[in-house]
Amino acid sequence: MKVENLVKIIGADFYTGVPDSLLRPLCDYLMNRYGIDPEHHIIGANEGNCAALAAGYHLATGKHPVVYMQNSGEGNIINPAASLLNDRVYAIPVIFIIGWRGEPGVHDEPQHVYQGTVTVRLLEDMGIQSFIIGKDTTDDQLEAVMAEFRTLLAAGKDVAFVIRKGALSCDSKVSYKNNSIMTREEIIRHIAGISGGDPVVSTTGKASRELFEIREANGQGHQRDFLTVGSMGHSSSIALGVAIHKPNAKVWCVDGDGALLMHMGSMAVVGANKPGNLVHIVINNGAHETVGGMPTVAGEIDLVGIAKACGYPWTVSVDTFEKLDRELEEAKNRNELTFIEVKCSIGARPDLGRPTTTALENKKNFMEYLKRF
Repeated sequence: MKVENLVKIIGADFYTGVPDSLLRPLCDYLMNRYGIDPEHHIIGANEGNCAALAAGYHLATGKHPVVYMQNSGEGNIINPAASLLNDRVYAIPVIFIIGWRGEPGVHDEPQHVYQGTVTVRLLEDMGIQSFIIGKDTTDDQLEAVMAEFRTLLAAGKDVAFVIRKGALSCDSKVSYKNNSIMTREEIIRHIAGISGGDPVVSTTGKASRELFEIREANGQGHQRDFLTVGSMGHSSSIALGVAIHKPNAKVWCVDGDGALLMHMGSMAVVGANKPGNLVHIVINNGAHETVGGMPTVAGEIDLVGIAKACGYPWTVSVDTFEKLDRELEEAKNRNELTFIEVKCSIGARPDLGRPTTTALENKKNFMEYLKRF
């Protein structure tokens, strides 16, 4: 189905969401048509944030907003969907567009498999009627469903379109770039070199994939790394838990700007606890690069200032490898919570692979490795 037809049939003029690779045609269409325009299109920090933005739009205009997301984001909308949007509470009608990663019978990465099996069930449990869009869905079918949905929306109920892999197409594709020159893979290679045998917790997406391949190339094994293949935004909290309970280990957290924004409250908890053995590194390319490159707001805000305000005693931003190596060396020898923002370009190798170990193997090997500290 052409994404232009989907948008026309839905008939909404406000979209907010968190980018998803299955929804890349929709994301590209919105960026081509609106860019980032507060009146028509906002990329949120997390899906719950988007649901609340959508609620505000409806309160102000009386119109039906659209919230788009990967199905992993359903967890983030459960609270606002149940206690804000629901027709037994404020009856705020929202149209959800959800990319169906891990659909049963369709090969996907391990972090998506269980989420894929419960995607439609979670919507049912929240009283959200859904319709699945596949490659063969016609405009006439969608028109008929949308007519039914309009009746539900008028009654203050929420509805959802669940999008199968490859169901949407768009004639134009957007390319994203910034002015930074440091590549993420090379940044992680420097971190891996200086961290040595210290445990590392890496965030979801390409960062963990690149760390895995760097270890493979170095013949180092993967036992020192916890690859957070899912659970976006929680790597710093995982690292905090490890650092507190393994005080003799220097723990490195390799984070991303999109992940940091998704659950930024974690920074306040890290800063309040101030573990002297934790180094929190945020690789900031101002983009949701793993799912296509759509922008985050991290290029417009002061992450170092935020970390400082959250209580991190040592905070710094770097934009060259010389500065990065100096700060990594000092962090390794400093017994003080450290925050390092690293400015990064957008892009990755087209042949970048994925971890060949299972998530369970990763956990067991990492736990065994931590016993030495």
